[in-house]
Parts: sequence; structure tokens; C-alpha cells
Amino acid sequence: MRRWGKWVVPYAALWITMLVGGVLVVLLAVLSAEVYDNVVDDAGLANLDKPTLALMEQLRSPGLDSFVTGFTNIGGGVGMPILASILTAWLIWASRTWRPLILIGAAAAVSTTATTMGKKLIGRNRPDHADAVPPYEDSPSFPSGHTLNTTVVIGLVVYLACLQVQRTIARVALIAAGVIFVAAMGMSRVFLGHHWMTDVIFGWLLGLAWVAIVIMAHRLFHVLRHREHAGPAPTFDNPAHLRDGVGGTASSTGKDRRSGGKDDVGARGPTGGPPAAG
Repeated sequence: MRRWGKWVVPYAALWITMLVGGVLVVLLAVLSAEVYDNVVDDAGLANLDKPTLALMEQLRSPGLDSFVTGFTNIGGGVGMPILASILTAWLIWASRTWRPLILIGAAAAVSTTATTMGKKLIGRNRPDHADAVPPYEDSPSFPSGHTLNTTVVIGLVVYLACLQVQRTIARVALIAAGVIFVAAMGMSRVFLGHHWMTDVIFGWLLGLAWVAIVIMAHRLFHVLRHREHAGPAPTFDNPAHLRDGVGGTASSTGKDRRSGGKDDVGARGPTGGPPAAG
């Protein structure tokens, strides 16, 4: 029963936290649509959305339009699943665990649901086709699905990747690249005239809130899973806590030594590769 509990309790905590958090994020999308409808009126459009769109129109050129269109397609319904699959596969290989698939897959499902519900509830029109770059899009505008889904997927990829590297400069580079990619994806939607600026802002905020909840669930999982035999949850300061008992308690380290290190096999992965920090 004790061994069974070590597996059931942590995963139950992970799924329950993500389930409750996912419901909260969807509710936030619903409430944000209601708040948006009451707050952002014609004056709001004139103060933020329309000036931003007008500025972007001044920056357009045929070559830049084509480049931004190609870039924004990465965050679409075809490009983002492909990119997410490639990055998740790399994280699975690096961490020797399937947990990146669980985290990123479940997170993407919730962000897609929040996007769909938000669009249906608010039904906001996109900028006029005369102000947009083809190919045109006619689905509801609020919130920006490209922005929300990219924020969630890239945010979690950066978090999990930072747990696999130990050099500070590598982590800084990963975080900087993630921030630039997410920011550029959101602004590309405004540049092309496919979304208003407020659509993108709400996408960023909802995405960051959901990423924070998923990270909290992941850390809670590690606290429960490794509390007795492998030390604390992974952090940027302690990403390799499963290697040779580093960061574990004295009792767990002693147990690993007495058993000839057998208890550490699962942490290292079946091939003795990098620790399953993810």
C-alpha cells in the first residue's frame, strides 16, 4: 500500500490541481469576455486598438508582410501542434520521462478550450479586411488563440527545458528566446490586422496565468513523489536533484547506498542518462 501510495497520491495531486486550475482558467476566459464587453467600448478602441493597428499599417511592406505571415502560421492550428510535438519529444528524451507530454498536452487542451469559449461568448469582430493582410480570417477575434496557445506551450517548454540545464547563461538564453517568441507571435497578429491589441493582451495574461498553475501542479507532484527518497521538487537552483541522491534526505541517500544505487535507476532513466527532472 505504501508503494502504491507513492505513485497514486502524487499523480492524483497533479491531475486534481491541473483540473481545478483548468476550470479556473476557462472561467477566467468567460469572465474576461464579460469584463471586456463592459469596459472596452468605442472609446477604448480609439485609445488603444485603433492607434496600434494604424501604427502597424505604416510599418508594412510586401517583403515584411510575407515574412510575418510565415511566422504567424507557426502559432496556428497546424504549425503549433507540429512545433509542440517536436519540442515535447525532445523534452521526453532529455528527461527520460513522459511527464512533459502530460503537462504540455493537458495545458494545450485547456488553452484551446478557453480560446474557443471566449470567442463564442464575446463574438468580437476582427479588424476590417481593408486593414488586414491576406489571407483573411473571419472567426471571432477575442481572445487571440495564436497568442494564448503559444504562451502556454512555449512557456512550459522553457520551464521544463530550464530544469534540464545547469548553466545560468543557457537558462537566460532559453527564457529570453521564449519571451521574444511569445511577444513576437502576439504582435504579429496585430501587425497583420488579424487581431486587436486587446485580444493579444488578454491572450498573454490568460496564458501566463495557466502556465503558473501548471508549474505549481508540477512542483506539487515532485514534492509528494520524492519527499521520502529523492529530495525536494526541482528548481532552477537544483535541477539535477535526482542524480546520485543529491538534494535528498540523509535517510534516502543512505538507502541508495545500501541498495547499491538501485533506487536511483528510475530517476536516472533506463539508460542511465540525464535525471528525470522534468
